[in-house]
Amino acid sequence: MMTSDREAFVWIWLPGAVRPVVAGRLVRTLSGLQFNYGRSYLERPTAIPLSARELPLTEGLLPLVPGLSMPGCIRDAAPDAWGRRVILNRLTGRSGPDADPGNIDELTYLLQSGSDRIGAVDFQRSASDYEARVDDSATLEDLMEAADRVERGLPLPEGLGTALLHGSSIGGARPKAILKDDDTPYIAKFSSNTDLFPIVKAEFAAMRLAAHVGIEVADVRLVRAAGKDVLLVKRFDREPAPGGHMRRLMLSALTLLELDEMMARYASYERFADVVRHSFVEPDRTLRDLFGRLVFNVLCGNTDDHARNHAAFWDGNHLRLTPAYDICPQLRTGGEATQAMRIHEDSRLSRLDVCVDAAASFHLSPEAARTIVDHQVQTIRERWDETADEACLTTAERTFLWGRQFLNPYALGA
Repeated sequence: MMTSDREAFVWIWLPGAVRPVVAGRLVRTLSGLQFNYGRSYLERPTAIPLSARELPLTEGLLPLVPGLSMPGCIRDAAPDAWGRRVILNRLTGRSGPDADPGNIDELTYLLQSGSDRIGAVDFQRSASDYEARVDDSATLEDLMEAADRVERGLPLPEGLGTALLHGSSIGGARPKAILKDDDTPYIAKFSSNTDLFPIVKAEFAAMRLAAHVGIEVADVRLVRAAGKDVLLVKRFDREPAPGGHMRRLMLSALTLLELDEMMARYASYERFADVVRHSFVEPDRTLRDLFGRLVFNVLCGNTDDHARNHAAFWDGNHLRLTPAYDICPQLRTGGEATQAMRIHEDSRLSRLDVCVDAAASFHLSPEAARTIVDHQVQTIRERWDETADEACLTTAERTFLWGRQFLNPYALGA
């Protein structure tokens, strides 16, 4: 291991606050990483549990959910594949085939990643002094250059390394960074050297079409920088307030299902729907929204709809679905495809009839489910040309995406 850290202090932005307070301590034990709340936090009248089921507001070292090596709500705030590559590059100067992410443990990833992470928690070595790891000085071109160097396995100069580290805590495997435009926070998603089709423009088109069919999605913009396409995704976990930004605590579907990456194959839309029925506000409306997201993922070829790509806001009392995000059509060559999460019973086939078979789990009749399906298919057909224009898709790119990613005959049952 490359670190001697045995503990990290978890800081939280409570609802409505623009400054964090220390919530407790994360410590390495024989079971994994375990958490206990600080006494001062438990005495706060405004204290909320980081997760009602995993980390209730009680004293002492809290047990882990069986099968997990760290609390899921903590893992939600940790860097994923891309952020780990950035940290590995910064600490070792390597990010290519010779780099081994296993040489760095979870505490190091938590303490080395940027502080402007998804949700409303951060990790510090101190329980009394909060010091953010941030760098807002880099331009979009600087960030793109840094991401390109990481992809090519080249060491990062100090300035670029610090700038890219700022966004290292954002989830996902693709190159990305955090930036602000007129004080509005965005996640910038870049093309990759290994892309086999215009994935940035395809994601923009999918997000815009999702909004057209009535799904609440994150606001997106498509821009050009250094001759390349960049997708800017407005952050919905931040709200402007006097003195800064309020942060909104989030829990992934993976955490709500009490699973981790090693058990993600057991995640399913029906199980997530069951959590919604029992734990979310406005469950019937939320179930309908979730069904709509499932259908659209099938229709746009987003087979990367794993349980970290669904999330809920958590304010200590209520769970609500976040806007949809990471709706990104995936490369496919043949007809048959499967979704990352099971849809109905053991089936994860990317077909609309399988979605309709699952309708009862979403408190929908088969007729109501088919109405949602028909509306989405019709809307995608009607809005495709204008959306493709908005995404600046070339004739060849439209031909590649239409009927393969968007409205694939296999999905339609043809």
